[in-house]
Amino acid sequence: METRQKAQIGRPRGFDAGEALERAMRVFWEQGYEGASLTDLTKAMGITRTSMYAAFGNKEDLFRKALERYTEGPASYGARAVREPTARQVATAFLNGSVRATTHPGCPAGCLGVQGSLAAGEPGRGARDALITWREEATSLLRDRFQRAVDEGDLPPGTDAGLLARYVMTVANGIAVQAAGGATRDDLQKVADMALRNWPPS
Repeated sequence: METRQKAQIGRPRGFDAGEALERAMRVFWEQGYEGASLTDLTKAMGITRTSMYAAFGNKEDLFRKALERYTEGPASYGARAVREPTARQVATAFLNGSVRATTHPGCPAGCLGVQGSLAAGEPGRGARDALITWREEATSLLRDRFQRAVDEGDLPPGTDAGLLARYVMTVANGIAVQAAGGATRDDLQKVADMALRNWPPS
């Protein structure tokens, strides 16, 4: 009996880890990596620091897990977009998804992946590097899809797939920054539509 009780000490229990991570993701999304204090995080998650460390690791570990959850949830439009049948439909789905995700009612405005650590100092280097990698992976996903479109004749021969991917990603990142600054969904949808008006950009 005593051994069993000892084994349970320090074990995170009495909370839903998925729900706690969802709440942590929203805190990071709203406040950024450095802006989110451990007190903010544990209060939102409804757990103690001890439980947080036991279940998720340190703040940077928690941030990386929250970013994974964001990728699989609010930012999952990116993975869906590259499955569209044409390059134009890929870009359309990607930018429209960005508009919806960054202006979704009941969620923080903007994008966790863009604003998460823009102002992070030295303590936030790990989080900042994780987000740079995250954004580059998304750009690479688009680049590979656009290169396939070139190879299949869906895009004109000689199209620079890497530059085209960077263009779409830059517009999407700009949409996120504008959304965080209070731009409306309607206004940002017009921006996305304008970016796609001359496709592909020459």
